[in-house]
This record gives sequence, C-alpha cells and structure tokens, in this order.
Amino acid sequence: MSAMVGGAGDLLIRPGQVPLLARPYYADGDPGPIVAALAQVPELLETAMPFLGAALGPSGIDWRTKEIVIVRTSALAGCRYCVQAHSVVALDAGLSHEEVRALRTDIAVADAFAEPRELALLEWVDVVAGTGPVPDDARAAVRRLWADHEVVELTILVGATLLLNRFATALALPTGPDTAARLATEGFA
Repeated sequence: MSAMVGGAGDLLIRPGQVPLLARPYYADGDPGPIVAALAQVPELLETAMPFLGAALGPSGIDWRTKEIVIVRTSALAGCRYCVQAHSVVALDAGLSHEEVRALRTDIAVADAFAEPRELALLEWVDVVAGTGPVPDDARAAVRRLWADHEVVELTILVGATLLLNRFATALALPTGPDTAARLATEGFA
C-alpha cells in the first residue's frame, strides 16, 4: 500500500495511496511530511496527531514562546527539518532574525535575548533537551519566573519536539519548497 518517494528513508504516502483511516488528513491537500510519514501507520497517526496538536498548538502559552521552545530544542537536537520549518514559523510569530539565529545556535543567546523570563526559559530548554538528570537549581530557576502549569506545559513541549526531531531526522523528512524559498529570502540558508 505504501510507496517510496524520493531517496532512502523517505517514507511519505502519496495522496493516491492514502489508507482509509488517514484520508481525513489529506482532505485539504498535502498534509506535510510528518502526516505523510505517519500515514504509513494510520492507527498511530490518529493517536499522535491530537497529542501533537495539543502540545504544539494554541494554548495558554503564547505562540512566540512556543516557537522559542521548538526552534531551540530542534537546534540542540540537530533536526534540520524542524529547525528549517520552525525558523519560518518563529519569524511569523514575531521573533526577530537575530533571535531566530540565537535559537538556532548561530549566535549567543545573550546577544539576542534580554528579557529575564525568556532567558530562564532558554536555560530550561537547554537542560531539559540535554541528557541526564535535570538539576534542582535549574528547576528552581525556571519556577521563579514561570507558573507551575506553564513549566509543565513547556516541558511537555520540549519532549514532544524531541520526539518529532528524532522522527523527522530518522526518516530524513524533506523541507518543502515554499519553506526553503522563504528561508533563502529571510537569509537562512
């Protein structure tokens, strides 16, 4: 039922080959590479997408803050696909070019961010997206500036982003031509 498209590791389901349970995700056209890959296992797609939508979608955490977490986590994880896709989204969410460059690790965070809450958040992302235990002092630092429910949501956002980072990297998901063109226009090669 599935067909290989493109190079090795590219497991995207084409619109004409969509399994029955995945068809609603293709109703408005190309659903993007994450859905097109998850369509290989429709029962997993139906479970994963609501979770990812809740974690990455609108909530009590503003769009700008979510993009800070997603771009930084993706850069630390080395996920080309997510860094490219979300650099564009971060610009649309109101981050400056300099801020996006800092999140991508092209320049120091301190050169682009000055707001204490954002700096505490970035330190939290760096620790949570890293390896090993999370130090108590890091947890205390983020909790001084962020409410408990925000820390919980932001931590889930880091985890969900890492899941997508590994998924996108393992399957070598392709950056869409519109995203690539926008990145070039914005000066992000």
